Amino acid sequence: MFDLDQTIKNRHSTRKFLSQPVPRTLLDEALTLAQHAPSNSNIQPWRVVFAEGVRRDRLQEALLNQAKQQQPNIPPLPEAFQHYRQELGTQVYGAMGIAREDKANRQLAVLRNYEFFGAPVVGIICMHQDLSVADALSVGMYLQTLILCLTARGLGTCAQVSLAGYPEIIRNELNIPPELLIICGLAVGYSDPDFPANHLHTSRESVEKNVTFLDH
Repeated sequence: MFDLDQTIKNRHSTRKFLSQPVPRTLLDEALTLAQHAPSNSNIQPWRVVFAEGVRRDRLQEALLNQAKQQQPNIPPLPEAFQHYRQELGTQVYGAMGIAREDKANRQLAVLRNYEFFGAPVVGIICMHQDLSVADALSVGMYLQTLILCLTARGLGTCAQVSLAGYPEIIRNELNIPPELLIICGLAVGYSDPDFPANHLHTSRESVEKNVTFLDH
Protein backbone atom coordinates (compact mmCIF):
# COMPACT_ATOMS: atom_id res chain seq x y z
CA MET A 1 0.00 0.00 0.00
CA PHE A 2 1.11 3.56 -0.72
CA ASP A 3 0.77 6.82 1.19
CA LEU A 4 -1.89 8.64 -0.87
CA ASP A 5 -1.20 12.08 0.61
CA GLN A 6 2.50 11.84 -0.18
CA THR A 7 1.85 10.44 -3.66
CA ILE A 8 -0.38 13.43 -4.49
CA LYS A 9 2.34 15.80 -3.26
CA ASN A 10 5.05 13.93 -5.20
CA ARG A 11 3.19 14.07 -8.50
CA HIS A 12 4.48 16.70 -10.89
CA SER A 13 4.94 17.13 -14.62
CA THR A 14 8.19 15.48 -15.65
CA ARG A 15 9.89 17.42 -18.43
CA LYS A 16 12.89 15.18 -19.05
CA PHE A 17 12.91 11.41 -18.86
CA LEU A 18 15.64 8.80 -18.78
CA SER A 19 15.81 6.29 -21.64
CA GLN A 20 15.38 3.47 -19.10
CA PRO A 21 12.55 1.15 -20.22
CA VAL A 22 9.32 1.02 -18.21
CA PRO A 23 8.50 -2.50 -16.95
CA ARG A 24 5.19 -3.64 -18.42
CA THR A 25 4.22 -5.08 -15.04
CA LEU A 26 4.19 -1.59 -13.49
CA LEU A 27 2.03 -0.24 -16.31
CA ASP A 28 -0.36 -3.16 -15.98
CA GLU A 29 -0.68 -2.67 -12.22
CA ALA A 30 -1.45 1.03 -12.62
CA LEU A 31 -3.89 0.47 -15.48
CA THR A 32 -5.75 -2.22 -13.52
CA LEU A 33 -6.18 0.11 -10.54
CA ALA A 34 -7.20 3.05 -12.74
CA GLN A 35 -10.11 0.98 -14.08
CA HIS A 36 -11.75 1.58 -10.69
CA ALA A 37 -12.17 5.30 -11.46
CA PRO A 38 -15.78 6.56 -11.33
CA SER A 39 -17.71 7.29 -14.50
CA ASN A 40 -21.14 8.47 -15.63
CA SER A 41 -23.48 5.41 -15.62
CA ASN A 42 -20.34 3.25 -15.29
CA ILE A 43 -19.69 3.50 -19.04
CA GLN A 44 -15.92 3.74 -18.44
CA PRO A 45 -15.46 6.02 -21.48
CA TRP A 46 -11.67 6.22 -21.45
CA ARG A 47 -9.74 4.72 -24.32
CA VAL A 48 -5.94 4.72 -24.27
CA VAL A 49 -3.43 3.77 -26.97
CA PHE A 50 0.19 3.36 -25.87
CA ALA A 51 3.18 3.60 -28.20
CA GLU A 52 6.66 2.28 -27.44
CA GLY A 53 9.75 1.45 -29.45
CA VAL A 54 9.49 1.89 -33.21
CA ARG A 55 5.87 3.09 -33.11
CA ARG A 56 6.75 5.74 -30.54
CA ASP A 57 9.73 6.89 -32.61
CA ARG A 58 7.67 7.12 -35.79
CA LEU A 59 5.04 9.17 -34.00
CA GLN A 60 7.70 11.52 -32.63
CA GLU A 61 9.22 12.07 -36.08
CA ALA A 62 5.85 12.81 -37.67
CA LEU A 63 4.80 15.21 -34.90
CA LEU A 64 8.12 17.06 -34.91
CA ASN A 65 8.03 17.51 -38.68
CA GLN A 66 4.53 18.98 -38.47
CA ALA A 67 5.25 21.15 -35.43
CA LYS A 68 8.18 22.78 -37.23
CA GLN A 69 5.83 23.81 -40.05
CA GLN A 70 2.49 24.53 -38.39
CA GLN A 71 1.16 25.62 -35.01
CA PRO A 72 -0.97 23.02 -33.17
CA ASN A 73 -4.73 23.37 -33.47
CA ILE A 74 -5.43 24.03 -29.80
CA PRO A 75 -8.10 26.52 -28.64
CA PRO A 76 -6.44 29.57 -27.07
CA LEU A 77 -6.96 30.30 -23.41
CA PRO A 78 -9.45 33.13 -22.73
CA GLU A 79 -7.68 36.37 -21.89
CA ALA A 80 -8.70 36.20 -18.23
CA PHE A 81 -6.80 32.91 -17.86
CA GLN A 82 -3.71 33.64 -19.94
CA HIS A 83 -1.70 34.88 -16.98
CA TYR A 84 -1.65 31.34 -15.58
CA ARG A 85 0.18 30.09 -18.67
CA GLN A 86 2.59 33.03 -18.51
CA GLU A 87 3.34 32.36 -14.84
CA LEU A 88 3.87 28.66 -15.57
CA GLY A 89 6.23 29.50 -18.42
CA THR A 90 8.23 31.78 -16.14
CA GLN A 91 8.62 29.01 -13.56
CA VAL A 92 9.42 26.20 -16.00
CA TYR A 93 11.74 28.11 -18.33
CA GLY A 94 13.37 29.78 -15.35
CA ALA A 95 14.20 26.37 -13.88
CA MET A 96 15.68 25.42 -17.26
CA GLY A 97 17.79 28.60 -17.39
CA ILE A 98 15.97 30.00 -20.44
CA ALA A 99 15.42 33.75 -20.33
CA ARG A 100 12.09 35.25 -21.38
CA GLU A 101 13.68 37.05 -24.34
CA ASP A 102 15.52 33.91 -25.53
CA LYS A 103 13.01 33.01 -28.25
CA ALA A 104 15.23 30.45 -29.98
CA ASN A 105 15.70 28.27 -26.92
CA ARG A 106 12.08 28.73 -25.91
CA GLN A 107 11.03 27.37 -29.29
CA LEU A 108 13.37 24.39 -28.89
CA ALA A 109 11.84 23.77 -25.46
CA VAL A 110 8.34 23.82 -27.00
CA LEU A 111 9.38 21.26 -29.61
CA ARG A 112 10.45 18.90 -26.83
CA ASN A 113 6.72 18.34 -26.22
CA TYR A 114 6.64 16.38 -29.47
CA GLU A 115 9.60 14.28 -28.34
CA PHE A 116 7.50 13.41 -25.25
CA PHE A 117 10.38 14.89 -23.23
CA GLY A 118 12.34 11.72 -23.97
CA ALA A 119 9.79 9.37 -22.34
CA PRO A 120 10.04 5.80 -23.66
CA VAL A 121 6.26 5.36 -23.44
CA VAL A 122 3.55 7.72 -24.65
CA GLY A 123 -0.17 7.18 -24.20
CA ILE A 124 -2.94 8.87 -26.17
CA ILE A 125 -6.09 9.47 -24.13
CA CYS A 126 -9.35 9.32 -26.08
CA MET A 127 -13.12 9.02 -25.72
CA HIS A 128 -16.01 8.47 -28.15
CA GLN A 129 -17.07 11.59 -30.03
CA ASP A 130 -20.76 11.12 -29.18
CA LEU A 131 -20.16 11.50 -25.46
CA SER A 132 -20.57 14.69 -23.43
CA VAL A 133 -18.74 16.94 -20.97
CA ALA A 134 -19.85 14.69 -18.09
CA ASP A 135 -18.04 11.80 -19.76
CA ALA A 136 -14.92 13.91 -20.33
CA LEU A 137 -15.00 14.47 -16.57
CA SER A 138 -14.97 10.69 -16.12
CA VAL A 139 -11.93 10.44 -18.42
CA GLY A 140 -10.22 13.10 -16.32
CA MET A 141 -10.83 11.17 -13.12
CA TYR A 142 -9.44 8.05 -14.78
CA LEU A 143 -6.35 9.91 -15.97
CA GLN A 144 -5.64 11.37 -12.53
CA THR A 145 -6.05 7.93 -10.96
CA LEU A 146 -3.67 6.43 -13.50
CA ILE A 147 -1.10 9.17 -12.97
CA LEU A 148 -1.17 8.74 -9.19
CA CYS A 149 -0.81 4.95 -9.54
CA LEU A 150 2.22 5.46 -11.79
CA THR A 151 3.68 8.06 -9.42
CA ALA A 152 3.34 5.65 -6.50
CA ARG A 153 5.40 3.13 -8.47
CA GLY A 154 8.28 5.54 -8.98
CA LEU A 155 7.40 6.60 -12.52
CA GLY A 156 7.26 10.14 -13.85
CA THR A 157 4.43 11.41 -16.02
CA CYS A 158 3.44 14.45 -18.02
CA ALA A 159 -0.08 15.02 -19.34
CA GLN A 160 0.35 16.67 -22.75
CA VAL A 161 -2.53 18.68 -24.17
CA SER A 162 -0.18 19.89 -26.94
CA LEU A 163 -0.25 16.49 -28.65
CA ALA A 164 -3.98 16.83 -29.33
CA GLY A 165 -3.13 19.76 -31.60
CA TYR A 166 -2.18 17.34 -34.38
CA PRO A 167 -4.95 14.71 -34.20
CA GLU A 168 -4.70 13.45 -37.77
CA ILE A 169 -1.02 12.64 -37.43
CA ILE A 170 -1.72 10.67 -34.26
CA ARG A 171 -4.64 8.86 -35.93
CA ASN A 172 -2.53 7.90 -38.92
CA GLU A 173 0.46 6.72 -36.91
CA LEU A 174 -1.45 4.80 -34.22
CA ASN A 175 -4.50 3.64 -36.19
CA ILE A 176 -6.94 5.49 -33.93
CA PRO A 177 -10.46 5.37 -35.45
CA PRO A 178 -12.24 8.62 -36.40
CA GLU A 179 -15.03 8.17 -33.85
CA LEU A 180 -12.56 8.62 -30.98
CA LEU A 181 -11.75 12.16 -29.85
CA ILE A 182 -8.09 12.65 -29.01
CA ILE A 183 -8.02 14.49 -25.68
CA CYS A 184 -4.35 14.56 -24.68
CA GLY A 185 -1.15 12.58 -24.44
CA LEU A 186 0.56 11.05 -21.42
CA ALA A 187 4.34 10.69 -21.32
CA VAL A 188 5.50 7.92 -18.98
CA GLY A 189 8.99 6.96 -17.84
CA TYR A 190 11.64 7.48 -15.20
CA SER A 191 12.38 11.09 -14.33
CA ASP A 192 15.89 12.41 -14.99
CA PRO A 193 17.05 13.52 -11.51
CA ASP A 194 19.70 15.83 -12.95
CA PHE A 195 17.22 18.00 -14.87
CA PRO A 196 16.42 21.08 -12.73
CA ALA A 197 12.84 21.52 -13.98
CA ASN A 198 12.00 18.02 -12.73
CA HIS A 199 12.35 19.32 -9.19
CA LEU A 200 9.91 22.16 -9.79
CA HIS A 201 6.57 22.05 -8.03
CA THR A 202 4.47 24.78 -9.60
CA SER A 203 2.50 27.19 -7.45
CA ARG A 204 -1.13 26.59 -6.50
CA GLU A 205 -3.98 28.91 -5.52
CA SER A 206 -5.34 28.78 -1.99
CA VAL A 207 -8.34 26.50 -1.43
CA GLU A 208 -10.45 29.60 -0.74
CA LYS A 209 -9.83 30.86 -4.29
CA ASN A 210 -11.49 27.76 -5.77
CA VAL A 211 -13.96 26.53 -3.17
CA THR A 212 -17.02 28.14 -1.55
CA PHE A 213 -18.94 26.80 1.46
CA LEU A 214 -22.56 27.89 1.96
CA ASP A 215 -24.33 27.19 5.24
CA HIS A 216 -27.24 29.65 5.32
